Amino acid sequence: MPAALEKPAPDRTDADSETRARRSGGREARRALRAAPLSDDIRPVRAGLEGGRYRPLGENDIERIHEAVLTILETVGFANAIPGCIEACTRVGAELGPDGRLRFPRNLVLATIKNAARHFTLHGQDPRHDMIVQGKRVHYGTAGAAVHVVDVAKREYRESKLQDIYDAARMVDCLDNIHFFQRPMVPRDIPDPLDMDFNTLYACVTGTSKHVGTSFTVRENVAPALEMLHMIAGGEEKFRARPFVSNSNCFVVPPMKFAEDACGVLEACVEGGIPILLLSAGQAGATAPAAIAGTIVQAVAEVLVGLVYVNALKPGYPAIFGTWPFVSDLRTGAMSGGSGEQALLTAACAQMAQFYDLPGGSAAGMADSKLPDIQSGYEKGITNVMAGLSGLNLIYESAGMHASLLGFCLESLIADNDMLGQCLRCVRGIEVSDEALSIDTIADVCLNGPGHYLGHGQTLQLMQKEYFYPAVADRYSPKEWAEKGKPDLLGKAIEEKKRILSSYFPRHVPRALDEALRQRFQNIYLPRPAG
Repeated sequence: MPAALEKPAPDRTDADSETRARRSGGREARRALRAAPLSDDIRPVRAGLEGGRYRPLGENDIERIHEAVLTILETVGFANAIPGCIEACTRVGAELGPDGRLRFPRNLVLATIKNAARHFTLHGQDPRHDMIVQGKRVHYGTAGAAVHVVDVAKREYRESKLQDIYDAARMVDCLDNIHFFQRPMVPRDIPDPLDMDFNTLYACVTGTSKHVGTSFTVRENVAPALEMLHMIAGGEEKFRARPFVSNSNCFVVPPMKFAEDACGVLEACVEGGIPILLLSAGQAGATAPAAIAGTIVQAVAEVLVGLVYVNALKPGYPAIFGTWPFVSDLRTGAMSGGSGEQALLTAACAQMAQFYDLPGGSAAGMADSKLPDIQSGYEKGITNVMAGLSGLNLIYESAGMHASLLGFCLESLIADNDMLGQCLRCVRGIEVSDEALSIDTIADVCLNGPGHYLGHGQTLQLMQKEYFYPAVADRYSPKEWAEKGKPDLLGKAIEEKKRILSSYFPRHVPRALDEALRQRFQNIYLPRPAG
């Protein structure tokens, strides 16, 4: 080649810069591709993925627990039943003893299990959020009755307010990996029980179009709530056809006693067409046996009695098998919701629901940590992934919770949404097919290609279908991280929370309907949305 036409040797610095630019450009292109919205058919994680790979109880263990449950239902029974409960349960075969306790013959319990509702749908106001609760299909959501909100900036706790419930609901409406919204806090700024129940529900159903769970203090508080729900649904028949609210009902006071007010609420909700979460919340070592197996026995017995009760009122009524036992730190008696024992309990309760082929709901993600920190991360991650791997249908309290249910953190919703995406990816497992075994791909890369898979067609095809990418978690190299100002997870969660709350005001309840609600119910205290 003539000297005049020879290309000068590239400066090594320029060559390195070009290489870095190409790599950076490819990296940024891949990130842009990953950030593009995904259609439901190719999303790597989604509601209703099937779990069930983790099973802490053996088949013989399950049978022994089942037999122990039937024994204590026949011999120990339940105290403090209200008249309506006594009438309904004795009508189908329960026995009221001279000691005032209702006992339940095993044939009655087994017949109830056989004929109970299963494989039903919990509806959202938007049908996109409908959840089929059956088998081992997994859904994550919120729940709780926290009395404090975590102020992450001040590292303090303050009393929770009605606005906080609405803000949490509209944040959940934007978070793909939180599939339903049960009220996670109580509004401490509303002391009247009727106003509290009504406004809690109003804040939930106007804040999100996902399925909502709520509680009522007494029976009388159900009627105005139903009237509001009928208005939102477009009539009573439409609500009964697609009830988008369920009642979280602590009908039992462990150990083995009925709760009078909650039983009245249960009866009113069954009459009104609201699905029931039958919730037993004993605490191991305090209101349930310290032995983990014994805690499971008591929880299952308590919920099965609720199932008999509901089916005596209305056969085949939709009810969720809500075995929800908690764990105590036996050194202090304090609850330890983030413990390994809690994870085991929740997974075992999922197995018992599957044994009966009943839709199951229990709790995970109840961090003992007071702040969204390392402890919170490992406690939530362990309990939530084990619940998902067990195939639990409805995993309550999975996001936002701290201080063993005493505190709720809005910023944690953002971080926990990422965490739940990772949990769901574990639930989904590994697909093994002829294509996935990659024999042709390996041969192509090794024999014909560049010796790596970075630009291969299979890699580009699967990068969205097969892999979950967190929204706020940090995966930068240390160099990139430093160049971007050393961002941290909590800081990014704070920014995202502020963005949602300043810009997102859901309108699934139209303005005109909201105005009609405010005209009809003068005790709506939530300010009109700014958006």
